[in-house]
Amino acid sequence: AVKMARDLSHEPANIINPLTLSERAQQVAQQAGLKLQILDDQQLAEMGAGAILAVGQGSQTGPCMIILEYAGQEPGASPVVLVGKAITFDTGGYSIKSTEGIVGMKYDKCGGVDVLAALQAAAALKLKTPLVGIIAAAENMISAEAYRPDDIITTLNGKTVEIISTDAEGRLVLADALAYAQKEYQPRAVIDLATLTGGVVTALGKVRAGLLSNNDELSAALFAAGEKTGERLWRLPLDEEYSQKMKGDDADLKNSGGREGHCILGGAFLKAFVADDIPWAHLDIAGVADTDKDLPYSPKGATGFGIRLLIEYLENLK
Repeated sequence: AVKMARDLSHEPANIINPLTLSERAQQVAQQAGLKLQILDDQQLAEMGAGAILAVGQGSQTGPCMIILEYAGQEPGASPVVLVGKAITFDTGGYSIKSTEGIVGMKYDKCGGVDVLAALQAAAALKLKTPLVGIIAAAENMISAEAYRPDDIITTLNGKTVEIISTDAEGRLVLADALAYAQKEYQPRAVIDLATLTGGVVTALGKVRAGLLSNNDELSAALFAAGEKTGERLWRLPLDEEYSQKMKGDDADLKNSGGREGHCILGGAFLKAFVADDIPWAHLDIAGVADTDKDLPYSPKGATGFGIRLLIEYLENLK
């Protein structure tokens, strides 16, 4: 599963877009015996998933939401829902990235690919816990149809968001996916993976992923799984002051709150889309999803970070 994720994450954007990613997911689901549903842009529009639609509207290939289900060995048990960001290429949109910063943006789909691999591994290992994987796939491009700064969009759960930066797109697609997870399932826990912010690389380098959570027990279990598997995490705070910085002037929220505490603000935005009584964790894997040199743990390229720690966590659930 890890090798599959590394290979798929490494594919360039002229090979993997939201459509071809969904086709790869179909292949994995068929081989692993997973239930699969793909929501295309028309279905997303009918649902009111305005955030993922806004991010993907500048691309010739529309966005989609890929939903995989693993039944587990406990019929009727509440599932753990894994949510992954899969921006198949990120130009930054009109908040365009630099020439240096845009290289390697094929890796902006790593969170979504890792969710696909985790479901594949869970099925192969016959884990007892039921799982749902939700992959929010879009391509963030520049065109006459692309979304703009100052736009106000309505998300799946009805909250409105003022666009400050079109390069803060990952949290938008995740917002709709998190809302869908709670609308369609009664999750035991929700865990999202995303190459979300450059701020987490500044804070933690390329050694640990950022962990933000509304639940101490879930956070501790994920931290322990990371220590055991070598996919190490570090918990960051989610004080109310961070959430206040994400309040919008002309909408419920804004999608960017500035540079100070950047990686935490990304988590604070996502927290607004999760009910307080649902254990939730956000893993910001931007610094560890790929490596520019061979490591003992991973060859150069995509690492598949997060798959092993998720399986370790799931295997130890009681």
